[in-house]
Amino acid sequence: MTTKNIQFLRITHLRGPNIWTYRPVIEAWVDIGELEHYPSNTIPGFYERLTAMLPTLAEHRCGVGEPGGFLMRLREGTWAAHILEHVVLELQNLAGMQTGFGKARMTSAHGIYKLAFRTRQEDVGRAALEAGRDLVMAAIEDRPYDVAGAVNQLRELCDKVCLGPSTAHIVDAASERRIPHIRLTGGNLVQLGYGTRQHRIWTAETDQTSAIAESIASDKHMTKGLLQSCGVPVPEGQEVDSAEAAWEAAQDIGLPVVVKPTDANHGRGVFTDLNTRAEIEKAYVAADAEGSGVLVEKFIRGDAHRLLVVGKRVVAATRGKMQTVTGDGRSTVRQLIESQINSDPRCGVEEEFPLEPLVLDKEPIAQLELERQGLTGESVPEAGRTILVKRQGDLAYDVTDQVHPQVASAAALAARVVGLDIAGIDLVAEDIGRPLKEQGGAIIEVNAGPGLLMHIKPAEGQPRPVGQAIVDHLFPGDDQGRIPVVGITGSQHTTRIARLVAWLLHINGTQVGLACQDGFFLGARQVDSADSIHWEAGQRLLINRSVEAAVLEHSNRAILSEGLAYDRCTVGVVTDLGNLDELSDFYIDDADRLYNVVRTQVDVVLPSGTAVLNAANPQVVEMAELCDGKVIFYGLDSELAAIATHRASGERAVFLRERQIILAQGMDEVSHVPLDSLAPAKAEKPEMVMAAVAAAWALGITPELIGAGLRTFNPTPKKNF
Repeated sequence: MTTKNIQFLRITHLRGPNIWTYRPVIEAWVDIGELEHYPSNTIPGFYERLTAMLPTLAEHRCGVGEPGGFLMRLREGTWAAHILEHVVLELQNLAGMQTGFGKARMTSAHGIYKLAFRTRQEDVGRAALEAGRDLVMAAIEDRPYDVAGAVNQLRELCDKVCLGPSTAHIVDAASERRIPHIRLTGGNLVQLGYGTRQHRIWTAETDQTSAIAESIASDKHMTKGLLQSCGVPVPEGQEVDSAEAAWEAAQDIGLPVVVKPTDANHGRGVFTDLNTRAEIEKAYVAADAEGSGVLVEKFIRGDAHRLLVVGKRVVAATRGKMQTVTGDGRSTVRQLIESQINSDPRCGVEEEFPLEPLVLDKEPIAQLELERQGLTGESVPEAGRTILVKRQGDLAYDVTDQVHPQVASAAALAARVVGLDIAGIDLVAEDIGRPLKEQGGAIIEVNAGPGLLMHIKPAEGQPRPVGQAIVDHLFPGDDQGRIPVVGITGSQHTTRIARLVAWLLHINGTQVGLACQDGFFLGARQVDSADSIHWEAGQRLLINRSVEAAVLEHSNRAILSEGLAYDRCTVGVVTDLGNLDELSDFYIDDADRLYNVVRTQVDVVLPSGTAVLNAANPQVVEMAELCDGKVIFYGLDSELAAIATHRASGERAVFLRERQIILAQGMDEVSHVPLDSLAPAKAEKPEMVMAAVAAAWALGITPELIGAGLRTFNPTPKKNF
């Protein structure tokens, strides 16, 4: 076969619902050139080479609907764009970013396809697309390709730019509840919900997490004082300012003791079970280096535990395990740590691993434990000798079902005393299934922004749905964090419809945001006069904490080039399909393709929402069956077939009769609004007015208030907005 190639003509990240799916995708326009004449079954050895490179392609169902479906298509003969789609999806999966949606469709131009695939992060998706092309071409040309190297690069990119596993776990839980989310930064700051109904999270911190409470939690001495005053069991202790004072405090408290920083986190600089002056003074120096002060506390015997409190209850608990190695008479302690602790497949430096490697040079606590036993990292213990390396290991062993109710109550009280809505409560107890006072256990720390991975992916035990608990805490009951969102698509007076709907919401007492061709509006203020029919303007509305309802005008070009700014809408208005000639550069060159663009507005209407459709346009009428919610038809004539049939089935319609706008529910006429009472300029466009009236009615605005709004509306932005 002569040299062939796959060329990318355009790569676009569609960041919201689009012609392909409800979720963000990358759309690539692909020119496969001469490969159009060479489906997969005509390229000798291609099937064997590709499946050897990516054997997990066997799991892809493709259009067949069962595992192996794609390989069946590959054997029968399929084209390079379709093959690339599946390769890109699988590269993302292998990199740890699970996804499954993809499509490849021919355009009217020879050899040019539109390829779309789901990606959770744009940079990773683009990189997978480039790697996928290289892999497919290597399989076609029978040359080697470093699949493992490409996957590793993608995995590293995922680690760098994707949400961390804890934040992603919360976001996934929100998605299960149909709560929308917006990533606000390149980090882990995420908005759940829209406008005034939103909450923000930063891993395990929320917009309900008090800054004062965080400050209290970071001061261990203050925290202990508050807990003690409320009857929460805590260890006796003193804050000290020198190694000598630490020894004196230890004598007052009684040996053994714990020495730790007053404000360090993650167990750094915490030394336990200290019995001698030398140990205590050495621990003081190390603890002082980790924080701004040092505490000496009574040593509590037992295992370390972490209880996660969300709201007012414990939702998960883990226990730490003592880390030991066993001598073999040949290996050093350092080597034993590597072979017996760090070799555990659950152990790794990435956040996804539940256990952390034990690096002796970075663990002064472990060094002290060895010193107590007369050892160093280079010592060679005799065969069979058990060496204690770290008394309190990773808190990664689930014990949620074992927590005694009184222990859970004490932990929840500790979080409330400090003032945290989400807290990690560290306590020491010999048996988490018994009350603390009964066994001399105590709460030793209260942590803000606690890690979640130990509960999501414990080293042993059942994973806990802590993300769901956090989402339920922020959005109790059936709350989905949504505000009314109105989307308006078409070419017939859509800007004026958007302005009028926003005005009707405004006089209804709603703080409304509007993004349309006339500009960007917040309430009665025009913030920007530039054309705001674009994704960024829509996002600006949805992240604004003062916006109670949002109205967005859309163009077909914006849907094709960016996608919608929201995931679902309360009301979707479609006036018509627009001009086909304006979209020829998107390969939208027939009525069916144009229909698939415009229907996006109806596809995203919530089950509890309403589509407002032009009854005079047959193609728009067809979209009614695509709507998950209700439909209101509008038109100049009550005898239009769509309106008559709709009313006969008891549904709502808005139409014109004798210069009266009629709001009808089934065969009952709910209200009449005289068209002649409107300003002449508005009365000349009755279809526009009826579309806006139908949208307002769908939003629950009363007919009386709609009539008042129509009489007071002025289309000039400076006067009303």
